[in-house]
Amino acid sequence: MVDQPVLSTRRAIRPSRLPSVRKQVTTVLVLGAVAMMVAPMALPAFAFAEPEEETIPVADVETVTVSVDAGASVGSIARDSFSSTSVADLTRARAEAAAAAAAATRIAAASYVPSSVPQAGDDYPWRDGPTTSLSPLRYVYRQCVDFVVWRLNRDVGSVTAPFAYTWGYLTPNGGNARDFKRAWEGHGWPMNNSPVAGDIAWWSNNHVAYVKAVNADGTVDLEEYNNIPFTYSTRTIPATSVELFLSPPPR
Repeated sequence: MVDQPVLSTRRAIRPSRLPSVRKQVTTVLVLGAVAMMVAPMALPAFAFAEPEEETIPVADVETVTVSVDAGASVGSIARDSFSSTSVADLTRARAEAAAAAAAATRIAAASYVPSSVPQAGDDYPWRDGPTTSLSPLRYVYRQCVDFVVWRLNRDVGSVTAPFAYTWGYLTPNGGNARDFKRAWEGHGWPMNNSPVAGDIAWWSNNHVAYVKAVNADGTVDLEEYNNIPFTYSTRTIPATSVELFLSPPPR
């Protein structure tokens, strides 16, 4: 009888692989820990740098000590020790000065003696002046305004340059006869309807003339240029036919 192999009821036990798996897990954990330690070292330094605080300079404050003497006292202000000139006072003084100057001019005009020129009484020095240019008085030659301004100068003895009366002083905002009234009003120079020799006769239709004399019958003797175009002429008319008489301004 042949011996039969004995069959065991136990399963053959394979060598356990658990130790190997445990080893692998341990290795992974160790490597991960090392990586976590090394990774921060590999990052740029500024990634973990603390932000610098901004320094704001503070200005030094100097302490000033003021000592007040115990005997010091506050002075009183006298408010009634000052005076000023009112607008009314200035206007009155201006009118009085203008009236005085006008009176002096009239006295000088009364002594006027006509010069021996081609037409008696015509002492206008630019009788041949071009009617498209300005005279030394800065008005147009041989116009009514240039003639009366010449007479204003002559009456105060200003017969050569620099002249006392010119456009810049009398009517800087216009050179026409109609501008004279506005200029007199603006300066506060005397105007009236009672003429005397030396006044300027004024009309709103843009003409002026020089008053040579005032007659007892209420008429006035006038001298003028450009009533006849660009020429000297004279006439006697009622004073009431003149719109306004302008007194010579102070100078």
